Order: sequence, then C-alpha cells, then structure tokens
Amino acid sequence: MEDTDRFIAILTALTEEYPDTPSMLSYRSPFELLIGVILSAQTTDDQVNAATPALFARFPDAAALAAAEPAEVEALIHSVGFFRQKAKSIVATAQMLVDEFDGRVPDSMEDLTRLRGVGRKSAGVILLHVYDTPAIIVDTHFGRVVRRLGFSTAAEPGRLERDVAAVLPPEYWNSASMRLNYHGRRFCFARKPDCAGCPVSDLCPSAFSGSS
Repeated sequence: MEDTDRFIAILTALTEEYPDTPSMLSYRSPFELLIGVILSAQTTDDQVNAATPALFARFPDAAALAAAEPAEVEALIHSVGFFRQKAKSIVATAQMLVDEFDGRVPDSMEDLTRLRGVGRKSAGVILLHVYDTPAIIVDTHFGRVVRRLGFSTAAEPGRLERDVAAVLPPEYWNSASMRLNYHGRRFCFARKPDCAGCPVSDLCPSAFSGSS
C-alpha cells in the first residue's frame, strides 16, 4: 500500500474512533483561542483552561487586554508558568491586533506568526479551528504518532510537517492534525503504547515493537 493510501486508511479508521475532535482549549471566540494557545506553551491545556475564565472576565477582548497593566495580567495567569513572559506576549499581541487588524484575529499563517508568542503550531490551531483552513499542527503527540506510523523520522517540527505534507493531500491535514493528536493521548502513549487496543495497529509498522 502506498504511503498516501495508508495514511488515508488510518485517518478513516481514526475518524470512526474519534468522530468529534474539538480543541483541548476552552474558548468562546477567536480572540480567546488565540490567547489560550499562547498561554499553553510549556504547560497543560487543563492549566490554561483553569486560568482563562478569570482572565477573560477581566479582559474580554483585544482592546481591553491591550490596555492592561502587566502586573494585573501576571496575577491572573500566575498558575500557567512563565507568567511574566506570557503576560508580555499576550498584551503585545492584543496591542498588535488593535493596531493592525482592527481587533480581529488574522486569518493567514504569515500574519498570525507575526504576533508575539505565536509560532507555526499555534497559528495552525487558529487556522484549523477558527477558519477551517488546512494546517498541519505538529505537537509532541502528533510527532510521536507520525514517526511510529512511519511517515517521517524527523524530530524537528518543520521537517516533520514537510514530510507529512509531501504524503498527505491538504484536504486531510486538519483531520490528521486532530485525530493523530487524540490518538497519541488515548492509545499511542510515549512510554508504552496500547498496541493491543489500537484501532490502526494493522496499518502501523511500529505496532507491538515498542518503537518511539
């Protein structure tokens, strides 16, 4: 089976396993998702979800956050770690949204990655969930599953993203980004994957091998 056909077959099986794949971050607007994504660096989604209700109650939009005192923002996001740097990032991002985008979250990779604290992975989350634009979101779970499935050997996110893009047509990128992420959390664990329960073990060259 060719790699593209195998990848699509895997996604078909994972769509049955995970029919719904919402963002792990809680949000009510594109602005809230953007800020949540910035805050999620080097911490868990649960920690971000615990901190953002109070943050957004105080600063509900870009204009409000752009005018915020850094110390107040730091106090509200203290629990997420690296709070001083993240406070600077989200305030600077809010200011840029106001100054250059009329308070709206931009809809292109180029513009999103100009925002402070936003890399390709974070921009991909916005493009996928807000604008339904094809994006390959390379996080720890996605990268681990892609390597075990044999579609890349790369550790570097940019190279791994290019490897996936070379095999998989763009119309499948969003499905792959979310379903492989979910799969890494539910079956394809870092230390000991649950190959016996895995719905795609018959399509995985690493199944039952313990390969990382």
